[in-house]
Amino acid sequence: MQYKGIIFDFNGTLFWDSKKHLEAWREFSKRVRSYPFTDDEMRKYMFGRTNEDILAYLLGEKPSPELVRQLGKEKEAVYRQMCRDDAENTHLAPFAADFLDYLKDNNIPMTIATMSDKDNVDFYIEEFNLEKWFSIDKIVYDDGNINGKPAPDIYEKAAANLGLAPQDCVVVEDALSGIESAYNAKIGKVVAIASLEPVSYYKNIPVVDEIITDFSDFNKIMSREPLAV
Repeated sequence: MQYKGIIFDFNGTLFWDSKKHLEAWREFSKRVRSYPFTDDEMRKYMFGRTNEDILAYLLGEKPSPELVRQLGKEKEAVYRQMCRDDAENTHLAPFAADFLDYLKDNNIPMTIATMSDKDNVDFYIEEFNLEKWFSIDKIVYDDGNINGKPAPDIYEKAAANLGLAPQDCVVVEDALSGIESAYNAKIGKVVAIASLEPVSYYKNIPVVDEIITDFSDFNKIMSREPLAV
């Protein structure tokens, strides 16, 4: 028995770009407060969050919408240029294309739920030819009208876009805030992918149902039954 559909986070999940975001935010935080984000701050306040949430933490107060747009666009432009300059490593995660082909061939509904903004999503669609697998109008992203992770909103909306109940969906995530978001949305199965953090990091998170290091084991990801060890 398999789950009926699957929802992917994107950054650090289908595209292992966490280090690029980390580098971009470290540099940006130095400009704003004179010293960079720490690793612990990254885990708690950056991965899976909206730019508004990150900037509010960085500035110590809620920024105006205008300031969010200005600073967010500056940071994301730096990030996208990093991706373009590192073409060798700007590709989908290991075995991701094979897994997406499998899902498409078996008519398993799938979409993306990311806290990236539209500029970045448009970049990903073009860079990775995402239209080959995904209905672009079903992708959920930070349009300024959705609560950031760990709120459940983004995964509730993604499941609805697939025409499925959250409990019939798998979510693949790498960030703690995203894992919490999926759990809060009552997603049926939460799969953590160890793209940046070690496998041991996810073993301490009780709501994680499976841990993977790439997308090669299709059954491990989609199965409703725990696999024999």
